Amino acid sequence: MSDQDAPQSLEGAIARYNDAWNAHDLDAIMAMHAPDMVFENHTAGERAEGEAARAHIGSIFDTWPDIEFTTRRLYVRDGLVVQEWTATATHANEMRRGDLIAEPTGKTISWDGLDVIPFEGGLVKRKDVYSDSVSILRQVGLLD
Repeated sequence: MSDQDAPQSLEGAIARYNDAWNAHDLDAIMAMHAPDMVFENHTAGERAEGEAARAHIGSIFDTWPDIEFTTRRLYVRDGLVVQEWTATATHANEMRRGDLIAEPTGKTISWDGLDVIPFEGGLVKRKDVYSDSVSILRQVGLLD
């Protein structure tokens, strides 16, 4: 394990990574990814690898133009970050989940999630996302 993957280094790395997400800075986000990184949202059934993660993350920002993440709990170990978060965003644009389509409601919604993020050489190797998709679907009117 490199010093870049030690807990103290990863605390700084995840702070920069989260700041880049909240700034919607695709260049900064991608610069922190390993070339072969995998971004997988298990609850939405979405997966992107390598450079394809840029378009996928960009589509999140397109759907939720003001999305912001607040970390509730952060766990940092050698080569691994696990974080619990709450996302808040305005449903300003069409949202798609498979065959489901939610037209914009203008509502501000929030939902909780968890990321499991292994690092390698100081870079994000994977980002496995588990989010409360049922809560999202309820808040945008797709579920009762």
